[in-house]
Amino acid sequence: MHWTSKIRLVTVLCSIVFVLGTTLQNYVIIDLDLIEASMRLKGVDTADAPAYLSALRMVGNVFIVGNALGLLVWFRWRWLFWPVLAFNVTQAVGVYVVPFAVHRAAIAEHGWPGVLPSLVTDGGAVILSIVLVVAYVRSRRVTRKGDPVRL
Repeated sequence: MHWTSKIRLVTVLCSIVFVLGTTLQNYVIIDLDLIEASMRLKGVDTADAPAYLSALRMVGNVFIVGNALGLLVWFRWRWLFWPVLAFNVTQAVGVYVVPFAVHRAAIAEHGWPGVLPSLVTDGGAVILSIVLVVAYVRSRRVTRKGDPVRL
């Protein structure tokens, strides 16, 4: 894919927000108390909360690195398109994967700011994924042989 200046700028800015939001979610919002509270809301035994927290933080770390990969788009490396799109699509799935009990527990513990990083990163990833797919499709259409359509 040809990284136009607009798509490059949008991707880098979103990646900055997503790195910060995911880091905030992973290390400030999500803690053992919140995990235990969400497990109690679901009616699940809290004995596995520490293991669940470790797994959740490991997944969060993967997304922090994946979102940071989006910062490298600034250098116009074409190979970055598919990994950046893949990370954003999988982060967008968080809208459906994260149990609502986790959001309820975050609201109870931190108020509405407790869910804001998750909503911004997951919801923003939905929007960025759509933008990237549309940009890819538009860049595949050619006005003249070999010239990408400018976005």
